[in-house]
Amino acid sequence: MTWSEGLLGFAAGLLISVVTAPVGVSGAVFLLPVQVSLLGVPSPAVTPTNLLYNVVAGPGALLRHRGSGQLRGPLARLLIAGAVPGVVAGAAVRVFAVPGPQVFRLFVAALLLPLGLWLCARTLRPARPAGTGDGRGGAGEPEPGEPRLGEPSPAEPPSGQPSPRVTTLLAAVVGVAGGIYGIGGGSLLGPILVGRGMPVARVAPAALACTFVTSVVGAATYALLALTTPGTVAPDWLLGIACGLGGLVGGYLGARLQPRLPETGLRLLLGVMATGIGLLYAVQGLG
Repeated sequence: MTWSEGLLGFAAGLLISVVTAPVGVSGAVFLLPVQVSLLGVPSPAVTPTNLLYNVVAGPGALLRHRGSGQLRGPLARLLIAGAVPGVVAGAAVRVFAVPGPQVFRLFVAALLLPLGLWLCARTLRPARPAGTGDGRGGAGEPEPGEPRLGEPSPAEPPSGQPSPRVTTLLAAVVGVAGGIYGIGGGSLLGPILVGRGMPVARVAPAALACTFVTSVVGAATYALLALTTPGTVAPDWLLGIACGLGGLVGGYLGARLQPRLPETGLRLLLGVMATGIGLLYAVQGLG
């Protein structure tokens, strides 16, 4: 790695992380085209290099979220429990059986493009809340402390949000994808969970925590596979660290912006980013 490549990696990591950290998304999705097209990182080494970026950059955003209570909350534990075995399996698939980069780009486009469009549409035209009667009180008004008609009881998850079992299974599937391509679990889990009605303030720290833990496990898995597998399997350590240091600074700055932004704006930003990534990968995959 030359000094110019290191500076470019640092700048790219910083700018990308400033934008993605407020919505709980790893910047590795955006960093991948930079590594492949501008820095010439070979495949499959680009995957663990992205995971290394997440490892170095993650603490910046996590530090800002440490007081939210969500980094060790139930959602974070569910996501990590599902994604960790998934990322190990994904790393093995990437090294021994995964198709080429063109199929990868089409896969990401097919997933993120409709997801981003759906999230934007949901944000701009939110669903109407369930009715609560005629709105005039009286006989239809519930007693104090009782849930209103159409509202979940305290023991039930809000309507439309996935159950704990579904959340864990979803995290496992996303973990496999993250292990194959190094995009970070939060890049996919964030849009899905927010689109299912979870608040961004709850999803963002849990998704970032999941991305950090799975990236540590994934990078370690690739390092072990590189000991016995020919080819460029190990990460580009210096470049990954340079990109990650930029992401470390940008992630902390981006996370500080989250409390100052309306949730609607964060949802829309997440949808626009997912749509943009999908379009980019579709053009590259079909080109």
